[in-house]
Amino acid sequence: MWQAEAVAAKLRAVAPGLRVELTVVETAGDMNLDRPIGEMGGRGVFVKEVQASVIEGRADIAVHSAKDLPSTTPPDLLLAAVPERGDPRDALVGATLAGLGPGARIATGSARRRAQLAWLRPDLTFDDLRGNIATRLAKLPPGGAIVMAAAALERLRLRPGVVDILAVAEMVPQAGQGALGLECRLGDVQTITLLAAVNDADAFACVSAERAFLAAIGGGCDLPVGAHATLDGDVMAIEGIFASLDGKVVLRDRRSGPRAEAASLGSDLGRSLFAAGGDLLAPEAEQRSASS
Repeated sequence: MWQAEAVAAKLRAVAPGLRVELTVVETAGDMNLDRPIGEMGGRGVFVKEVQASVIEGRADIAVHSAKDLPSTTPPDLLLAAVPERGDPRDALVGATLAGLGPGARIATGSARRRAQLAWLRPDLTFDDLRGNIATRLAKLPPGGAIVMAAAALERLRLRPGVVDILAVAEMVPQAGQGALGLECRLGDVQTITLLAAVNDADAFACVSAERAFLAAIGGGCDLPVGAHATLDGDVMAIEGIFASLDGKVVLRDRRSGPRAEAASLGSDLGRSLFAAGGDLLAPEAEQRSASS
């Protein structure tokens, strides 16, 4: 709701007098809180019903957390804008990474977060975590921590005691984390033009590179993969990880080049990491993708 209201405010600011109404849609990811995301099909469980509302004409714009979007857009839709991005990093809530005792419990529903934390701290134990922000904060394990997107805490202005923002060098974020993805119907020129006014070109380029990485590596919420792109002028750098589910192996690499080649940089990095996984990681990825 915060995301939708923020986008509505941006649209009203660029088009004074524009009437914007919110259409609330409940997704499979919202309704099935007792099942891990990977069991429901992984990436996409929070977006399909929202996309259907736009395709069927019940809404004109879909507002998504970009990290929830599948790497390919439905043929009837267009990813038209990515507004200014929030903090892409992950955060530990309840304890710092260094302050966690031996065998401390970490609650997270993300295979990516679990694998990278297990790589950093093999002694840690993990609980699954689903639900909205308030529900997650209420499930803080005694002596442990939960993992959340730093942007969620920032947007909702939450200060839940101890918060340790993890540097990208410690934990590579999910592709698109901290960003919003705004979709509309393909060919809806009026809405496409409106959304162009709230698009952030740098954020769009970075998210495009990260989504290209995801498409090339073939993973989503159900696989331990992550990507983070940055821009320095017209030079883009993208870093990615591909890990085993138990976190015993974490492959990490990066690419850099012109921002005009954002998609190819992401694709090249994804293909390279997937190939480097060889017999150890590729069968695991294929098995998980097939089951979804």
